[in-house]
Amino acid sequence: MNLDNVFQNNKKWIESKLEINPNYFKTLGEGQNPELLFIGCSDSRVTAEELMGLGPGDAFVHRNIANMVTATDLNVMSVVEYAVVHLQVNHVVVCGHYACGGVKAAMQPADLGILNPWLRNIRDVYRLHKKELSAFENEEKKYDRLVELNVQEQCVNLIKTAAIQKAVRDRGLKVHGWVFDIHTGELIDLKIDFESILESIKEIYHLD
Repeated sequence: MNLDNVFQNNKKWIESKLEINPNYFKTLGEGQNPELLFIGCSDSRVTAEELMGLGPGDAFVHRNIANMVTATDLNVMSVVEYAVVHLQVNHVVVCGHYACGGVKAAMQPADLGILNPWLRNIRDVYRLHKKELSAFENEEKKYDRLVELNVQEQCVNLIKTAAIQKAVRDRGLKVHGWVFDIHTGELIDLKIDFESILESIKEIYHLD
């Protein structure tokens, strides 16, 4: 990659925006009021705003390996707090994707160095759903299902947080679990039944 091209592309992008709206960047600089927080994977093939058809200012975005939401990760916890409490987003989305390298790496019995503690979170998702996943004979389908289950568990982790619980109660914030099919470009709503999943344990995680 020639990095000089990046700056040339930037100039062309500026020109294209100003051609449509001379005040584009003035308006952009006045602040943000996004409707949703998008928590996705860092994979270079999965561009949050583009796959949703959104532009700058429409979504607050956080990305990490395998779209994880863990209580010990101050980065994602700070993003959630800021988006929900200060930006007042109305929707929080965890979006995974098929052919996720992080999910596949987690399923390999190998020492991956500093990645080990991060990938252990995905391995824990496998442990929680081992019975269902072990029934798959096709490895690719098993990985796809683990991608979906990982999204589900990260959404559950979101619902365990005080900021999300208060926003759900006070203004009807919604949590969503999606998967991006990298082979077709389709965005899939998993329609997760959180109430059913949390029914037996919700008294433990109820913070509000």
